[in-house]
Amino acid sequence: MAIRIGIIGAGNIGSVHAKHFSQLGDLCEITAITDVYLPMAEQRAAEYGIPAVLESPEALIQSPNVDAVIVGVPNQFHAELAIQAIEAGKHVLLEKPMGINAAAAKQILKASQKSDRVVMVGHQMRWESVPMQIKEQIDRGELGKIYTAKTGWFRRKGIPGWGTWFTRMDQSGGGPLIDIGVHMLDLALYLMGNPKPVSVFGSTYAEFGPKRKGIGTWGKPNWDGIYDVEDLATAMIKMEDGSTLTLEVSWAVHMDTDNTPFVHLMGTEGGASYRGATGKLLTEKFDKPMETALSRPENDENERLRLSRHFLDCIKTGKQPITSALTGFTNNLVLDAIYESSRTGHEVILDWNL
Repeated sequence: MAIRIGIIGAGNIGSVHAKHFSQLGDLCEITAITDVYLPMAEQRAAEYGIPAVLESPEALIQSPNVDAVIVGVPNQFHAELAIQAIEAGKHVLLEKPMGINAAAAKQILKASQKSDRVVMVGHQMRWESVPMQIKEQIDRGELGKIYTAKTGWFRRKGIPGWGTWFTRMDQSGGGPLIDIGVHMLDLALYLMGNPKPVSVFGSTYAEFGPKRKGIGTWGKPNWDGIYDVEDLATAMIKMEDGSTLTLEVSWAVHMDTDNTPFVHLMGTEGGASYRGATGKLLTEKFDKPMETALSRPENDENERLRLSRHFLDCIKTGKQPITSALTGFTNNLVLDAIYESSRTGHEVILDWNL
């Protein structure tokens, strides 16, 4: 029987999920959608043939015609809605970051541990073709031990929705660090083999947003709103096994950048680089450096489709998603520590007490 999907949040990201799950009609059916602005939900319902527009998230979560809930709303509401859905016996796909902070993420993790429902975080970059090719080589041992990595995403002029929830600490949890940095942190840790982070030293800066500079094209600005988040962050993360990860992200910065996400992995037997749709495997043979270029296949399936299919497969088989609630909590724990380190000027030891 097809899995019945309900979508909370009919904005841009809700539309992305509706588009891709609607392409998997042999596996699932989108049966309901809701939004605080119901006309938007009605528009999406018309676009994607969704039969029910419900008046509230609570009504959707309690609906007997919904098996799994997709949460695509501002970060501050993730924990409340996810926990409600888990406790109502629904499977949950949460947009990133899992929580607005580590405390919220911990609540979601605890709720998931008490349940047999699938709880998954929507980090689609793990399903992009080049990272998948790199992961295959890592799993074969071609890189040896990955002892250090560098990841980031420098946008030169890309502050989203100035003055909206995107740029309010109380609603988003932060700026580019929690917005795009969480993607890079998640992908790098995954490719490194999910080592356990134990300490963080980092700094954040707000040199553009408060001056209303560096404005991007995503979202509609509210010039009567608030900007109290960073626009650049940098951090060094140390793992329990001694490996390290450097993370650098910006919404706005004066530098020569192609605005493309990147990961560089350095291993004892080889290395790998990912940059957008391309990548490289690097090693040394016969005393000479050697490289193998990686690229996205011409007829590659969309990474969002792979993510959506993985969620449905986990529901059907009961297996743990690769972007589990634990990985989501790990990301939030590291992000919180970077913000704390920036505030205090000191290294922060991560608290893994659950």
